[in-house]
Amino acid sequence: MSRDKKKNDVIMNEDITVNEVRCMNDDGTNYGIISTRDAQATADELGLDLVLIAPDANPPVAKIMDYGKFRYQLEKKKKDAKKKQKVIVVKEVKFSVKIAENDINYKVKHIIEFLEKGYHVKCRVFLKGREMAHPEGGVEVLERVWPMIEEYATRDSEPKQEGRFVNMNVVPKNEHHKN
Repeated sequence: MSRDKKKNDVIMNEDITVNEVRCMNDDGTNYGIISTRDAQATADELGLDLVLIAPDANPPVAKIMDYGKFRYQLEKKKKDAKKKQKVIVVKEVKFSVKIAENDINYKVKHIIEFLEKGYHVKCRVFLKGREMAHPEGGVEVLERVWPMIEEYATRDSEPKQEGRFVNMNVVPKNEHHKN
């Protein structure tokens, strides 16, 4: 909690305890190194705040600005950045080594639906018991699935064993055209 509080705390106006600051205005006017009292008087005159922006500099750097407006613009930029973020949805489709052909076709139909919606798909083959000793059985299943979804997807990773699973990731072929 104290770390977050420290990060958000801004030293401004009467809280500035140093004797002199390198002062500048929001519009780019540079006042040079002046006493903190003079800088505060200038800020008050303009109806703005004196904000310490580089307290560790020698001398510390202060800026005369409308702090409320500054915070508002900062929040607005954060919200805009969040809006532009693209959320990647990963759907998972599980197979087994001893899967029937009609079951594969049914699951492939779902994979194609997910890809058409722009989702990434993780195809997994669960290895049970002795199948762990022969993971190539899982790779074989995924290699049978791949030709059926090839025209809709790009293979993100080759089938590989990870623990009790053999995984293969696929992404929509025309992903950059979606959304």
